[in-house]
Amino acid sequence: MMLTESITAEMEACKIACIECQTTCIETLNYCKTQSHTEQNITLMSMMRDCAEMCMMCVNMIVDGSEFMRRTCELCAEMCERYAITCELLSNDAQMMAAAVVCRKCAESCKAVAMNSASSFRRPTLLTASDISC
Repeated sequence: MMLTESITAEMEACKIACIECQTTCIETLNYCKTQSHTEQNITLMSMMRDCAEMCMMCVNMIVDGSEFMRRTCELCAEMCERYAITCELLSNDAQMMAAAVVCRKCAESCKAVAMNSASSFRRPTLLTASDISC
């Protein structure tokens, strides 16, 4: 397997992990809204929403081959890890523990892509005024 094939497979795995994490965060957010102590979970629910949005942004950067993919994946990994830690504090809740597992998987995948993303840009990073037409 060539290096570029390996990176492409890694990126595809990251996209899948990010989509799964985004879906899980939204499902868990909806679950938290049904709990009786919702007002106490505003910070947690904000973290879920932020994590879901970051995961989708990460997918978009990977699909576009953006030069910002590495930093986006790094931030996504950081957010997923922080959210997983928060979910694990609620270890008596199966939904939160399942979300933690998915977020940790996504974080690991994002870290791997971030480490290898420099060689996978597919669009020019330096544009001139003549390159842009709106």
